[in-house]
Amino acid sequence: MLKALIFDVDGTLADTEMAHLAAFNHAFSEVGLDWHWDVPLYTRLLAVSGGKERIKAYWQTLETQPKDITGAGMQETIDHLHEIKTAAYEQAVQNGAVHMRPGVLALLSAASAAGLKLAIATTTSPVNIAALLRQAIGPDWMLNFSVIEDASTAPRKKPDPMVYQQTLSRLGLAPEHCLAFEDSENGLRAALAAGLPTVITPNDFTAAHDFKGALRICPSLQGVGLAQLREWHHTAFKAQA
Repeated sequence: MLKALIFDVDGTLADTEMAHLAAFNHAFSEVGLDWHWDVPLYTRLLAVSGGKERIKAYWQTLETQPKDITGAGMQETIDHLHEIKTAAYEQAVQNGAVHMRPGVLALLSAASAAGLKLAIATTTSPVNIAALLRQAIGPDWMLNFSVIEDASTAPRKKPDPMVYQQTLSRLGLAPEHCLAFEDSENGLRAALAAGLPTVITPNDFTAAHDFKGALRICPSLQGVGLAQLREWHHTAFKAQA
């Protein structure tokens, strides 16, 4: 029986990546760096989960890799850049630059009304989640979710299954009673490693990813209802029986 839906955030609940990209570039400019990430570069960098990790990965690709950029140590510089980036992203969300993906809010509402538990399992920061869902759902958005696991609670980023394992533990449910929703290969790998059947809704940044093992791949959640999800879920475990 399907008892819970577990959602990634960036790229899954909402089309966030262009706003994240703009916020990264704003942060670089603010501290006087000549770095500029374009869409193709950022698409490649999305293979690295986590904003701080993404900055570090890019830094390490440069031909010259100084120990610091602004006079601080590398990690301190990365932390500072990420703080500026997070503030810029939150402002962009407040300005209406980020939109929930089609069908998401309707599915959340239907699942809640049907008594299913809802959970978030993401590698993004709690500030980013709050900015997005406060705008989309309202100030009491947290009441919609039984469990919220994020970068502050699960430091090992996807494709490590840590965030999903912790989500399942806090839900008190076995993976066979849940469905995960993801948009990326790293997310899919993490969910599958935790034993979760996974519905993929790719976006422009993840369309070329390898989604082998996904339960279903859909353009979006528009028109996807609980009856359909229950059927997919049943089929997944019937095939394993």
